[in-house]
Amino acid sequence: MPIKTLQIPTADGLADAFAAYPDRGERHPGVLMYPDGFGIRPVLREMARELAGHGYYVLVPNLFYRHGPAPVAELPEHIGEEARQQVMAELMPLLEAHTNERVLRDADAYLRFLTTQPEAGAGPVAVTGYCIGGLLAVRTAAAHPGQVAAVAGFHGPVGADGPGLLSGLTAQVHLGHAEGDMTPEALGELNRALDAAGVCYTSEIYPGTVHGFTMSDTDAFSPFGLKRHWDRLLPLLHRALTGSQGSVSDNRT
Repeated sequence: MPIKTLQIPTADGLADAFAAYPDRGERHPGVLMYPDGFGIRPVLREMARELAGHGYYVLVPNLFYRHGPAPVAELPEHIGEEARQQVMAELMPLLEAHTNERVLRDADAYLRFLTTQPEAGAGPVAVTGYCIGGLLAVRTAAAHPGQVAAVAGFHGPVGADGPGLLSGLTAQVHLGHAEGDMTPEALGELNRALDAAGVCYTSEIYPGTVHGFTMSDTDAFSPFGLKRHWDRLLPLLHRALTGSQGSVSDNRT
């Protein structure tokens, strides 16, 4: 899959980004992919290529473009526990400065850009995210109910904004939680909020996983967790973006 480096115009400047897509001279359904807190790096490019290989135009922005181009922090090839603590200490002020107002301004710009690319369809689109990106994906979907048809979040703090955010969702939803992040009791509370919002969703704990399980360049990586992530994400996108009919299985465990 080709990868194109891009600059996205936003209200606060140009956001560096990249896109992966099939090189077949066609327009493909768009997916906005929010990275985890470590940002754009080789593992995100691999994941975007993998997703693009299934027929999607995948746009991955640098969340921290206001502070410089990605990577905004020096990242080792493998992010072990000691390195993770050092990098997160550097990135935490950037995460704290990334307010909801900034998130929503950026989301407007990212979706506008995504749907005007010559290789991407005009919509509907999907949004997916990892770690903090999972929360940003849900915020984006709630703010664009007529445009976002599917949203997925993996090992992210998706319940952090409370049930009010979930009530704004109209997209089909999948949430894949790390066992180390989510207790069964907390999962039940989150799923009751999704039920109350009338959302078509699946929300489950991936057994034996810890926070960050999709990221192969970290100690948290779980091959099982990554595979289940693809097994859940790809059917969701197919249903929502290609018009394929089918029921959403209930995986609320």
